Amino acid sequence: MRSLKFAIVIAALLLAGCASVPNPNPRDPWEPMNRKVSELNEHVDAIVLKPVATLYREKVPPLVRTGVSNFFGNLGDVWSAVNSVLQLNVPNAAENIMRFGVNTFFGLGGILDIASEVNIERHKEDFGQTLGRWGVPPGPYIVLPLLGPSTLRDTLALGADRYGNLLHRFDEDWRTSLYTLRAVDQRANLLRVTSVLEDAALDKYSFVRDAHLQRRRAEIMERDKKSDDSTDGAEPPTPGTDPAKGGTVLPTAPPRR
Repeated sequence: MRSLKFAIVIAALLLAGCASVPNPNPRDPWEPMNRKVSELNEHVDAIVLKPVATLYREKVPPLVRTGVSNFFGNLGDVWSAVNSVLQLNVPNAAENIMRFGVNTFFGLGGILDIASEVNIERHKEDFGQTLGRWGVPPGPYIVLPLLGPSTLRDTLALGADRYGNLLHRFDEDWRTSLYTLRAVDQRANLLRVTSVLEDAALDKYSFVRDAHLQRRRAEIMERDKKSDDSTDGAEPPTPGTDPAKGGTVLPTAPPRR
């Protein structure tokens, strides 16, 4: 898995050096390469991921699916706490650790989200956000094979995110199965979103790119929403959008982690 991700990063960077357009978007100078990778991802999704996720959603009871999402979210709370500490945000780190403790011991290993019931808030953080909070610019937009939208900064942070996630601590056989289950669960949670996206977007690629970049900017700037100065390098949201929700109006769904 580590070698695969490393190869993906290197391939993306090598291909990017050959890509050019007459008037590129300053945030997306590698657009030709990104569009091709995006098309590849859509083909893989249509052939494999979407059918499996649809079957999972149709055959697995909602209560079980919720438990699966809760379990992976609980594991992710620990790495979020570490990143909150790295960002010197101790209150958020404390809440994430409290969430993990409550849900692990009283929520059957995280299957039940007891912490939310007692109003302990989840603060999702990753190493890309940590780098952004310390002033590292996002760099060019990148679409990674199988992994989807990213930026150069977030791509370089993938290794730390993988190593820090508690899934990485499981035995290899269990780890592979859990990563597969998580991917199916995440895709199932996004079925409605992608359906709306396909109906609403004239240029799906541009819509996804702009939504992703504005969402990441909002996540990194959330500690100072009133500030007009962005260290993330993204363009400010266009009129009529909501920066707190990632700029572009896009239905939300449970995440990646």
